[in-house]
Amino acid sequence: MKYQHIFLLLFTYIGFSCANQVAQQQDQAEKKRPNILFIMSDDHAYQAISAYSDKLIKTPNIDRIANEGMRFDNACVTNSICAPSRAVILTGKHSHINGKTDNYFPFDTTNVTFPQIMQEAGYQTAMFGKLHFGNSPKGFDEFQILPGQGHYYNPTFITKEKGKVTYPGYVTDITTDLTLNWLKKERKEDKPFMLMYLHKAPHREWLPAERHYKEYTKKTFPEPETLFDDYKGRGTAAHTAEMNILDHMNWAGDSKLYPETMEALGIPQGSHWDYDAFKKERSRMTEEQKKAWDASYGPINEEFAKNYASMDREALMKWRYQRYMQDYLGTIESVDENVGRVLDYLDESGLADNTLVVYTSDQGFYLGEHGWFDKRFAYNESFKTPLLMRWPNEIKPGITNEEMVQNLDFAQTFLEAAGIQAPSDMQGESLMPLLTDNGAAWDRDAVYYHYYEYPSIHMVKRHYAIITKEFKLIHFYYDVDEWELYDRKNDPMELNNVYDDPKYADTIKTLKEDLAALRVQYKDGSEIDQKLLNKYLNSKAALQR
Repeated sequence: MKYQHIFLLLFTYIGFSCANQVAQQQDQAEKKRPNILFIMSDDHAYQAISAYSDKLIKTPNIDRIANEGMRFDNACVTNSICAPSRAVILTGKHSHINGKTDNYFPFDTTNVTFPQIMQEAGYQTAMFGKLHFGNSPKGFDEFQILPGQGHYYNPTFITKEKGKVTYPGYVTDITTDLTLNWLKKERKEDKPFMLMYLHKAPHREWLPAERHYKEYTKKTFPEPETLFDDYKGRGTAAHTAEMNILDHMNWAGDSKLYPETMEALGIPQGSHWDYDAFKKERSRMTEEQKKAWDASYGPINEEFAKNYASMDREALMKWRYQRYMQDYLGTIESVDENVGRVLDYLDESGLADNTLVVYTSDQGFYLGEHGWFDKRFAYNESFKTPLLMRWPNEIKPGITNEEMVQNLDFAQTFLEAAGIQAPSDMQGESLMPLLTDNGAAWDRDAVYYHYYEYPSIHMVKRHYAIITKEFKLIHFYYDVDEWELYDRKNDPMELNNVYDDPKYADTIKTLKEDLAALRVQYKDGSEIDQKLLNKYLNSKAALQR
């Protein structure tokens, strides 16, 4: 009996010891799983980040991510438009597979997203800011998101538990306040987190924070070489797009002319929502905010009214470009300040060492190149997106990467970083080999692009494309049948379509074969084009937006 007690005590001790070791190993494994902070701004052009170019603005805080990590110089999107891009990021699937082909199609909520997978695998998940589609994102323990486009001043947020809540102040600051509050007060220290910190800025109609009015409305910015592009040498699509700063930008909503100024000068509205956009944003302001606005924008209106009669088209274009840049870049100043607040907290709290930080945009954007604003095209400024990643002890600081990567790859990257098996139907490729192994296992040499939203706002024709580091082959279809080829090395501004140049015949043959293979690989068949054709032919809403 005595020995039985001894053996019982021994087995109890061994069992407790083993269980304790397993628990310790689980705790250690849990601690090693990285946190993921995904920062995305809306319509933030890579040209407006000084890590890429300091010609327009300095962004020291966003640059920190590049300086302490990796800058991707060939990052791009699969479909350059807001909601579809976000759907691609969440699902890891092309637009024709996840169903969100344009801003009108509803998001198919049966899609499984990477936040859902991470939540099920033990990650604490949260989203703050602009999602742009849907009011109840799945896979998040906590969220506060802007309805639709949201507002710059005194914005309303949709919350998970409290319904709609309106906060006083400026949207970029408030989104950051919500994010930091969650990190400081709601984050569970015993679990890794996946946090999506999503800015509305610098989306149209570009309203800066009050603290930046005086500085930015007085700045003058360098003009792009192609501000007065005549699109010679390119096809129908470039000639017929409605994205010209002078001819298609709203005067009140975008350039901030008061409706009474426009009426006095006889300037018609740029679109049917021109006055509405101006009044909608202004109506959100308090009386004190309106006074501050008028103090800066009132003199701009007065000066313009004084000079308008003597301004020709060139002068008007130059004026409108400066007004565009002053407000657009003014909103980015606030984004940079607030990104700095979050990075500072990660450093101060000790979270930085085990947190993968990503900064990107939902697509590129035109800042006057080719005379344009907006995005949509497979042309460079629209197609290319900023992508900066920092992960101490994993990503070497100050690295530049030239590989062709896409927003399609984010989901699988985050899952692999977290040690989670990605679903087999995701279509991207994990960027982990590029982040940690110097690209040893990376073999992609071309990416696929497909834009669908036509006829609609800006009238950019539907097209799909194959893009390599050297070339870009685009097929415009639906109401035209035109091909364009650009030599990206010799013509970086994409001014000359060389599709009909005999010396590129072999290149075109190879690219068409590769394009056909990519369409098969990504399961993008002609039936999706026919479905969209039928939808748009029967949709007045798309035509009247």
